[in-house]
Amino acid sequence: MGLNPKTWFSRETLGKDVKAGIALGVESVPDGLASGLLAGVNPLAGLYGYLFGMVGAAFFTSSTFMAVQATGAMALVVADADLQSRPDPDRALYTLAMLTGVVMIVAGLARAGRLVRFVPTAVMTGFITAVGVNIVLGQLSNFTGYAAQGANRIVKTIDLLLHIGQWSIPAVVVGAITVLAIVVLQPTRVGSLSLVVAVVLGSIAAWLLNAWVAGPVVVLDDMVDVPRGLPAPVLPSFDDIVYLAIPAVSLAFVGLVQGAGVSAGIPTPDGKPADASRDFIGQGVGNVVAGVFRGMPVGGSMSASALIVAAGARTRWSLVFAGGVMALVILLASGLVAFVAMPALAALLIVVGISAIKPSRVFSVVKSGALQTTIMAVTFVLTLIIPLQFAVLVGVGLGIVMFVAQQSNRVRVRQVHITDDGRLRESDPPASVRPGEVLVLQPYGSLFFASAPTFERQLPRVGADSRGAVVIVRLRGTDEVGLAFIEVLRRYAHELASADASLKIVASEERVIHQLTAGGVVDDIGAANLYRGGEWVSETLRRAYADAREEIARG
Repeated sequence: MGLNPKTWFSRETLGKDVKAGIALGVESVPDGLASGLLAGVNPLAGLYGYLFGMVGAAFFTSSTFMAVQATGAMALVVADADLQSRPDPDRALYTLAMLTGVVMIVAGLARAGRLVRFVPTAVMTGFITAVGVNIVLGQLSNFTGYAAQGANRIVKTIDLLLHIGQWSIPAVVVGAITVLAIVVLQPTRVGSLSLVVAVVLGSIAAWLLNAWVAGPVVVLDDMVDVPRGLPAPVLPSFDDIVYLAIPAVSLAFVGLVQGAGVSAGIPTPDGKPADASRDFIGQGVGNVVAGVFRGMPVGGSMSASALIVAAGARTRWSLVFAGGVMALVILLASGLVAFVAMPALAALLIVVGISAIKPSRVFSVVKSGALQTTIMAVTFVLTLIIPLQFAVLVGVGLGIVMFVAQQSNRVRVRQVHITDDGRLRESDPPASVRPGEVLVLQPYGSLFFASAPTFERQLPRVGADSRGAVVIVRLRGTDEVGLAFIEVLRRYAHELASADASLKIVASEERVIHQLTAGGVVDDIGAANLYRGGEWVSETLRRAYADAREEIARG
């Protein structure tokens, strides 16, 4: 998986790579236009993003077959970024792509690919499901030919349903033909090219309806001037960088998660696992190249990556060939591209949005418990009603909260019994500390700040009848304790001391011992009551236990 092109190319693989590249390149033309439409920008920016992002990233990703294109989630983030408020919206779009690429490259160099495992399934399920719904709702205006009004997609959908009489029948007919063609053709041999054929059929229907019926169906040429060449490079707008910072970070996070899905789901030729962080760098380079050549932000696309693998790709050159096919279409068939019907592209996106909604994943989260279901529901609702770049960041925050909550609830305190023959046995701790007993407690789980209340609730109660007892807290296997946990130990030590009982601590990690000392626990219990564990498991605990019994015997 090196960067030496000689290792990617051979005569044996050339034919299969060309075939796969043609399949992906042809399919990417309507898909790229549709992504630009979904993002609310010039559809050609989606086309250029697909072309230059895919080719630019192909030389740097770890995943051999990762196709870096504009995904639905990223397009929605762009749509909610309010680029139209900038002095030059087109330049702001290109700048956003380049800035997203820089964030991705920096995060990849910082090995941020490891962070994906901290994103809970509940958050991602709610987010992806809402993205699918947003895609569908966002294209209803293009599908029906009615310009819905409203502050967000939900309000616009309500407005659209209240004005059914103002829908354009020709637009609806074109969209319905496109949807029907996709549904009918996908299970056939046409397979991966079903989207292309469906958009062509829908656009032909639009051309016929425009010739016969008043109230023409909108085509790409009505919206933008389709050039007959490739775009010239452009520099970023530095005045927009601060404004675009949050959308860029949100896009980078979405790209990280979706790219990690490609890394894990698409096999490499040598069978070795892909490096998610290096894939992140590749996506970043793809974004920079896409932005320089007037394209929208892009990321690892699971559907496009799966398509090129299914088409028989053998090396990275298949992605380059796919870009070459797209370039030829732009250079030689721009006149035909200009007649692509907007309702046909909207229909394509509606099918994509519906396919992103996975009821089985939603049900699996619901079955996992009330907390996960609540997190999923909150993420889903927020993604629908607030700008997506903020919804992404809120989802990340919810994921952190969920992780902290789960970890804090996993703390468990057990009582350790040392038998006369030296064996250790565990049980649930007693409700209270009994007089004159040696009570050994072993906490399990992470003992950071949020876990402290859970740990404290499980400690046996100290009362006036706890006189003469010794409690030993064993911290073997713990490599970090928070200040809140230290305060719990100090309070417990004071409670024991007030009942004429005492606390001993067995710790094996130097960092924990340093934290206990700095936090004042050692001063409270006395240095003699802190036992440093060694390499022999339970040896120090037995020594502390023997000392405690001796103290009790002395009275």
